[in-house]
Amino acid sequence: MDHILVAKNVSKTYGNYTALSNISLNIPKNCIYGLLGPNGAGKTSFIRIINQITYQDSGEILFNGEPLAPRHISLIGYLPEERGLYKSMKVGEQALYLARLKGLSKTEAKTRLKYWFDRLDIGDWWNKKIQELSKGMAQKVQFIVTVLHEPKLLIFDEPFSGFDPINANIIKDEILQLKEQGTSIIFSTHRMESVEELCEYIALIHKSEKILDGKLSDIKKAYKNNIFNVGLQVQQNEAALMKTLEDKFNIMAPKFDDMEHQLDFKIQLPSEDTGGVLAELSKLANVNRFEETIPSANDIFIQTVNNKDNGR
Repeated sequence: MDHILVAKNVSKTYGNYTALSNISLNIPKNCIYGLLGPNGAGKTSFIRIINQITYQDSGEILFNGEPLAPRHISLIGYLPEERGLYKSMKVGEQALYLARLKGLSKTEAKTRLKYWFDRLDIGDWWNKKIQELSKGMAQKVQFIVTVLHEPKLLIFDEPFSGFDPINANIIKDEILQLKEQGTSIIFSTHRMESVEELCEYIALIHKSEKILDGKLSDIKKAYKNNIFNVGLQVQQNEAALMKTLEDKFNIMAPKFDDMEHQLDFKIQLPSEDTGGVLAELSKLANVNRFEETIPSANDIFIQTVNNKDNGR
């Protein structure tokens, strides 16, 4: 598999504080890679090293197979969590200035800016000052200047901060479109629902160390705990059915739906014999639902961090 970015045993300290400890990551090309972790885990330190704002104390980073170097900066787009627009400058003037810093000619910059301003429906903002815009409006401008030079690698740090749900969805669709066009994306966020929607691969950093990484679908499979959601149609005595179920199975969180006459509960199977259990349940009642619970990214995040903190 080709990788846009490879980190090998990267470490970074600030005085006595260790920000990163022997971090190794392989970020595939043309994917959205979730860089996750609690506040202070080391994510921002790693992103700053990629952008060559700071440098690692040890270890190596390869960009597109080459040692990371200043010439690669023009191939990277970075949307930081703390936005960096000049509030007193006009939107168009500032966007044009930042585009020129990324190596675009004035003519090309104007052409691309017109395309993006029209695409995100902000064409009439050109002569407004940043300080006249809401946080979400300014965020749209920041997004445009981040992607304008069509970098090979985009790094988004909390890109939906400040957006209402409608505009967050617009930006999400744009990120997916950029990925479809071949851009590689590092996506750092605390919003686990966004990870579920966007990320193919993830890495979890906690207290300066990588504690989990890989393809999200594979990680979910590894964290499955053989728990199933079950819904049984109750024809008569609910209490008798509950008693029989409790005698036969390890059931959890039972709840009776009066309108549907359905008993919902979770069941943890001792083995992979789902067919045998399903057959047993079918003898007791009509089975309306029998589906395995797949842990969410949020479940995995919490469980892994807690296990690490508890020494497991």
